[in-house]
Amino acid sequence: MDVRSVLEFAAVSRVISLILQAVLNAAIPDHEADAFSPPRIEEPLYFDPVVDWLFGGLSHWDAEHFLFIAERGYLYEHNFAFFPLFPIVLRGLAETLLWPLSSWLSVRGRLLLAVALGNSSLFLLSVVALHALSRVVLQDRRLALLSSLLYCITPANVFMTAGYSESLFAALTFGGLFLLEKGFTFRACLALSIATAARSNGLVNIGFLLYLPSLHAISQIRAYRTTTKGPTKIFHYIWVVICLLLTSLLGTAVIALPFCAFQYYGYRTFCTPSTSLERIHPALLSLAERKGYRVPDENGPPPLWCMRPLPLLYSHIQDVYWDVGFLRYFELKQIPNFILALPMATLGIMAAYAYFQANPELCMRLGLWATGANKGLDKPTPGFFNPRVFVYIVHSTVLLGFGTLCMHVQVLTRFMASSTPVPFWISAHLLLLNEPLLHQRKTSNPSVHLQARSRNGSKHTPQNPIIALLPHFKTCSPTTKSILGYFLSYWLLGLALHCNFLPWT
Repeated sequence: MDVRSVLEFAAVSRVISLILQAVLNAAIPDHEADAFSPPRIEEPLYFDPVVDWLFGGLSHWDAEHFLFIAERGYLYEHNFAFFPLFPIVLRGLAETLLWPLSSWLSVRGRLLLAVALGNSSLFLLSVVALHALSRVVLQDRRLALLSSLLYCITPANVFMTAGYSESLFAALTFGGLFLLEKGFTFRACLALSIATAARSNGLVNIGFLLYLPSLHAISQIRAYRTTTKGPTKIFHYIWVVICLLLTSLLGTAVIALPFCAFQYYGYRTFCTPSTSLERIHPALLSLAERKGYRVPDENGPPPLWCMRPLPLLYSHIQDVYWDVGFLRYFELKQIPNFILALPMATLGIMAAYAYFQANPELCMRLGLWATGANKGLDKPTPGFFNPRVFVYIVHSTVLLGFGTLCMHVQVLTRFMASSTPVPFWISAHLLLLNEPLLHQRKTSNPSVHLQARSRNGSKHTPQNPIIALLPHFKTCSPTTKSILGYFLSYWLLGLALHCNFLPWT
């Protein structure tokens, strides 16, 4: 029942998002932003104007890069900042499921339709994966349900809907972590490896592959210590260590492979090019000349980054095109962007602080073995302070620190929301802790209650507490108002601003 409730709410949120972006895109004039805007070479067909009116708001900002790559491939140097899996998925949908529409829709039109259908489906998959992961890690049904429902109204909603790779990455990451928690290491490695083909921060997931098998290995060694005697015990220890090393080395290689392969492809494209300028469409070449975009040219000199000891195109693009680097964004003019990222950063900080306060000894021991009341992970304390949550807190804190210090800080909201479940876990934990309406006890206002009568006359709590809370928003606790206000306001503001080329990236 929980999964069904979450899926229904997620589906409704997708439909509302698509309708709102169309209405807001039509009602608000587009801002003339200095964003990537390649010329339309293919002639529009009959239904292209309709699709563009319905879903044109999903093609702005970075989405234009993904659509261009899906249609034309990797032509410009800065296109390589966007990893290939999502464009491959879009082109695959356009050439298979949407191919019957090719007489009425151009490739561009089918790709835009693929964005709406594909990302909606991927978001539903990510919700199911998050719910499954939450049930396994938190060991708390209510907390897992509430976390998943909050994810359905994520502050990064517009990026889960538009032509961005966030929904795809979230589905693969949460799904891979669920498989890893269940002990399916090989399948987890494949899922996390594919996630790295969608976004570069998939490399950070290697930490889970190093940590969770280490935890399992320690548990095995502790079990052998009490059940095995004599020389056999030593052989068991050696075998556990060998298995751990092999799993870590091979898993790390598998997860990092897509990143390395993509960098090699970029190196071959620009450092040893096989394409001449004559083979590039004049309109695309003209855009490159006007904007200063580098294109591969077998008759021209290689770029300077090709001469570096480690010629990583991705690092070059982040440095030169986006000016990404340590503390580079710490300028007075960026204060509004830091304010924009502040709520997500606050959730991350609160999660780390609360967890450390509740489990100081466990944190000091890196969660590798439990102490005090937490005797092992077989029957952990359910809820947010579960020992299993430790590695996710560390992962979230690393992402938060890197995103704040080394990235364009305004992307922190979507960066965190698609990479870690912690913002949703801590939000759900705070709601359950501070909202009386979520508990079956009297509140300060006797006329307000969240219980309903079932067909047989008995009382039950509604399956969707978010929907149940909204009519009583004014009587909710300050914590509930803050969390739901943040989620819903960013949910709506993102659609209004992003879909009209206003600064919401």
